[in-house]
Amino acid sequence: MLYHLLYPLHTVFSALNVFRYITFRTIYAALTAFFICYLLGPWVIQRLSQSQIGQYIREDGPKSHLGKAGTPTMGGILIVGAIALSTLMWADLTNPFIWIVLMVLIGFGAIGFVDDYLMQVQKQSKGLSVRGKLLLQTILGAVAGTLVFLVPNFSTEVTIPFFKTVSPELGWGYILFAVFVIVGASNAVNLTDGLDGLAIGPVIIAGATYMIFAYIAGHVKIASYLQIPYVPGCGEVTIFCGAMAGAGLGFLWFNAYPAEVFMGDTGSLSLGAALGAIAVITKQEILLALVGGLFVIEALSVIFQVGFFKMTRGRRIFRMAPLHHHFELKGWAEPKVIVRFWIIAIALALLAMSTLKLR
Repeated sequence: MLYHLLYPLHTVFSALNVFRYITFRTIYAALTAFFICYLLGPWVIQRLSQSQIGQYIREDGPKSHLGKAGTPTMGGILIVGAIALSTLMWADLTNPFIWIVLMVLIGFGAIGFVDDYLMQVQKQSKGLSVRGKLLLQTILGAVAGTLVFLVPNFSTEVTIPFFKTVSPELGWGYILFAVFVIVGASNAVNLTDGLDGLAIGPVIIAGATYMIFAYIAGHVKIASYLQIPYVPGCGEVTIFCGAMAGAGLGFLWFNAYPAEVFMGDTGSLSLGAALGAIAVITKQEILLALVGGLFVIEALSVIFQVGFFKMTRGRRIFRMAPLHHHFELKGWAEPKVIVRFWIIAIALALLAMSTLKLR
């Protein structure tokens, strides 16, 4: 919006020429999203509290969590709103990738909102059924994958980290691959969202990492130098990534231990799906498993736990899944689990960045 309003005036006011630079608009998109969350956070928390939208705590979870019952949830509304508004303000709205990531963010946010509403407001303990939720996610992921596929000159090759000459061509199968990445990332972040600030920290880290990948992939000279796929128009997604990181920081102000508000499925499903869509657009799909390695570990801990439990008729690998609960039950204080998981997320992000040269 501001780009379209102010940049055309750069011929009259030369200072407005800064709006042509993606780096400038990314910085201010991040700051805008941060201040939206920071300034509106108290009001949103108050409204959620007045509406009695409090977190439901499962009795079979860690007993230390029972004291969190009633903490306002559905705070993802604030995150999604901040990212969307900031992106609309600072991005080039003629870019198709911007509309695709916004559609994914808002669409998956809507699925999470319905799930949260049924659980927290209607007091249906399980919210949307697993099948229903997965079906809606798959449909929306397929729409997003198809739209990306239809962008002119978009490559359907898959980039394999560390191997510059290995790029399988999927053709129409790329749409199914995109669905897997988007839906998988959405649910992985959702499973990680179990402690105060645990999920939003790695989301900030992943958003900042893909901010760099998006800028590089959209810059023909840098992409050529680093021998990564050049994606025309991808650079604008940098602004969305910046808004995601900024909104995450603003939300973390209130979500840090002890949390004043939780993001709920409204936030976790939308943020995970947005990361998946960004990974697809930037042609760094497989690398998301490394950048978001913490989310992958958390998701796998649930899969292995459930599978092992069924195979052995009651035995467990972990004391409780997802993995963060296992460490809680081992005696780790909640803040220690959170910070150590953040450290792991930072280390994985740095390792992912190293793949820009290790090819």
